[in-house]
Amino acid sequence: MQKENKVSEIKPANRLSDISEYYFSKKLKEVAEMNAAGKQVINLGVGSPDLPPSKEAVDVFCREIRKDDVHGYQPYTGIPALREGFAEWYRTWYGVALNSQTEIQPLIGSKEGILHISLAFLNPGDAVLVPNPGYPAYSSVGKLAGAELICYELNESNGWQPDFDALERMDLSRVKLMWANYPHMPTGANATPELFERLVAFGRRHGIVICHDNPYSFILNDNPLSILGVPGAKDVCIELNSMSKAHNMPGWRMAMLASNAQFVQWVLKVKSNVDSGQFRPMQSAAVQALKASKEWYGEMNRVYRSRREAAEQIMQTLGCRCDGRQSGMFLWGKIPDTEKCGESLADKVLYGANVFITPGFIFGSAGERYVRISLCCKDGMLAEALSRVRNL
Repeated sequence: MQKENKVSEIKPANRLSDISEYYFSKKLKEVAEMNAAGKQVINLGVGSPDLPPSKEAVDVFCREIRKDDVHGYQPYTGIPALREGFAEWYRTWYGVALNSQTEIQPLIGSKEGILHISLAFLNPGDAVLVPNPGYPAYSSVGKLAGAELICYELNESNGWQPDFDALERMDLSRVKLMWANYPHMPTGANATPELFERLVAFGRRHGIVICHDNPYSFILNDNPLSILGVPGAKDVCIELNSMSKAHNMPGWRMAMLASNAQFVQWVLKVKSNVDSGQFRPMQSAAVQALKASKEWYGEMNRVYRSRREAAEQIMQTLGCRCDGRQSGMFLWGKIPDTEKCGESLADKVLYGANVFITPGFIFGSAGERYVRISLCCKDGMLAEALSRVRNL
C-alpha cells in the first residue's frame, strides 16, 4: 500500500519566518508581467550600472579566458595579483596601507561579505546595530544569524549621520557589530573624516566591530574616503568595498573586505566552508580594472552628472525635495506633504506612468516619506520617464 504523501507537512526553518522575499525580487516580477502585457516600464529602481567596465579590463578577460589552464577551482583568498591590486587601489585612492597577504579578502560581491561577517561574529542572542534608513541586507542577514536588531536612527536634520549621544544611551551590552555605510545608501549623504573618527572611537570604547560598507565612494564624489584611514581603525573595523559600482562590474561579483589579519582569518573560515574562489580570468580582468585612471572615473561621473540632472527634474515634477550634495548613483527625495507615503507615490508613478521608482520604506521606517531614483538608465530613457511623469 502506498504511503500517504507527507510533503504538505514539511515546514521551512524558523529563521525564514523573520524575513521576507527581497522587495526588488518581488516587485521586478510585477514589472516583468507589466512588460509582458506591453506596458514598456522604465526601470529607475535598481542600481545596476549599465555602463561597461574599462576596455582594457574586458580585453584582459578575453585574452585570459582563451588559456587552457585557467578554468579550474581558484584559491579562496583570490590570486595574489588581485589582493595586490586591491592593496594598490587603497594606497592610491584612499591613502591606506594594507598587507595584501593578510589584511585583504576577495569576495563574490559585498552582499556575500555581509553574510560572512555576520556568521563569523554573531551568536544567537547577540545584538547588531543597523541604520534606519539603511541597506535592507544588514537587517535580513542579522536575522538569519539569529541576532537581535537594534536600529539607530538617521535623520535628514543631522545630515543622515549617527546621533552618538543617542547611541551612548542605548543598552550596548550585547552588541557585537555595527553597520555603517558612507556615502550612504539610500540617502547619498557623504562621510567626513570626523565621522569616521567618531565611529572608530565608539567601536573601541564599547568593544563593537564597526563594519563599514563602502561601494559608492567613487560615484559623484570628488574625495573618496575609507574608515581605515583613521589611525587604529583596523583594530575594530572591517571595510567592505565593491567593483560593482566603482568599475561597472555588478554581474562580475568582484568585491573585497579589509581589516586586521585576525578578523580576515575568521571571515575566511566561514567563506571557505560555503563558497569557492572566483573565476580566474575575471580576477585577472579585475586587476586591470583597478588600475583605472582619474580620467576614466571622471568620464563615468560625467555621464552620471547628466543623468542626475534629469533625475532631479523628475523629482521636481513629482513635488519631491532633494539635497544637492548627495553622492552615489541614486537620487533620494522627500515626498510632498500632500502624498500619503512613498509607497503610494511610487505605485502611482508605476501604474500611471509605467515608470518604476523605489519607495523609501524598504530601507526602514525613517524612509517612509521618501522615494529613490536610480541613475543607471540612459539619457533617452530618463527623458522619456520625465515626459511620462509630466503627463500623470
